[in-house]
Amino acid sequence: MNTMPKHGWQVHSLNRPMAWIGVMLLSMLIAVGLARWSGLDPRTPDAAVQWQRDLQFRDMPSGDIAVLDVRTGQQVAQFSGEQGFLRSTLRALARERQRENLGKEAPFLLIGRTDGRMTLQDPSTGQRIDLESFGPSNAAVFASLRLAGYKAP
Repeated sequence: MNTMPKHGWQVHSLNRPMAWIGVMLLSMLIAVGLARWSGLDPRTPDAAVQWQRDLQFRDMPSGDIAVLDVRTGQQVAQFSGEQGFLRSTLRALARERQRENLGKEAPFLLIGRTDGRMTLQDPSTGQRIDLESFGPSNAAVFASLRLAGYKAP
């Protein structure tokens, strides 16, 4: 004869794998919530700046994108065709400028760091895109702008 009281949730129900999975997920959510609430920043600190280039990107009537070096005022590159990653990256930064009612004149900063990473930053909005996050072929689009238009002495 069983003398154990019958309750809605019994101890032996924790032996089920789904219950343990639920307990683990709940524990992880609580841990992540506490970490975010405490102000923990999961990002790795930026390495020192190795090089920087101030660039302006302009849409041309032909649909191409002209890249100008702000310091010299010279066009250093031109992108034709679809250029999906370049266009979507610039569109994301331009959308933030438009949201804050800022003009298109301020340059973007293309920053190369000592650890090999590259960042495209908009100083007027504070937005940044860490280009290495999108893979080497996409980052190479912007890496080609490092020395574009420079003439050897």
